[in-house]
Amino acid sequence: MPTKTLQIPTADGQADAFAAFPDGGGRHPGVLLYMDAFGVRPVLEEMARELARHGYYVLVPNVYYRHGPTPVVELPEHITAEIRPAVFGRLMPLIEAHTTERALRDADAYIRFLTTQPEVSTGPVAAIGYCMGAVLAMRTAAAHPDQVAAVAGFHPAPLVRDAPDSPHRLVAKLTAEVHLGLAETDMSPEAISELSQALDAAGVGYTCEIYPGTVHGFTMSDTDAFNPSALQRHWDRLLPLLDRTLTGS
Repeated sequence: MPTKTLQIPTADGQADAFAAFPDGGGRHPGVLLYMDAFGVRPVLEEMARELARHGYYVLVPNVYYRHGPTPVVELPEHITAEIRPAVFGRLMPLIEAHTTERALRDADAYIRFLTTQPEVSTGPVAAIGYCMGAVLAMRTAAAHPDQVAAVAGFHPAPLVRDAPDSPHRLVAKLTAEVHLGLAETDMSPEAISELSQALDAAGVGYTCEIYPGTVHGFTMSDTDAFNPSALQRHWDRLLPLLDRTLTGS
């Protein structure tokens, strides 16, 4: 499985990124994969490889690049529930520094870079993400409706907030098909209802479901939150979405 480490020119510098794509040459539909709060690391690189095995070029940017290259924060091989608060204590300044304005500037750069790679075919791309990456994927799709045909977010950070730039207020700009896979405690019933009403009003095709027996972070095999059956459910939802929207089959 070919992989590369790349540098993406952005308005604020250079974002290092991991890319995986199929063997055998040719051009393939592009997928922008946004990291969770823990950052780019082997578990996300393996997810990118898995998508590449299904025929996609997958770009995984280091969203924290303004603070240094990957790994910006050194992580243990396995993030237990006991050490998770301490790890998040180191990460929170990076998360808080990644403002909506920065996220949108970066999204412009990531989409431009992805769609001009020689291994990426012409046509629409997908934006997918985990935890905070789900919010970034939604913002990216809303900002680039002519290019992003699919959005998938898993165990997302808050998508319904009081703020004017809350992700749920952006859905009228979407043209993408959306899948959201929630852990049992990710969103309140009221927030799910508000998000669903916004998607319905916008005429967006979407699925939003709670993955049973899960806690936040369920796709990540290097954490105590990992749930193997929920990870498989995530692939069962994600791969058909990409197939429908990016390959037309």
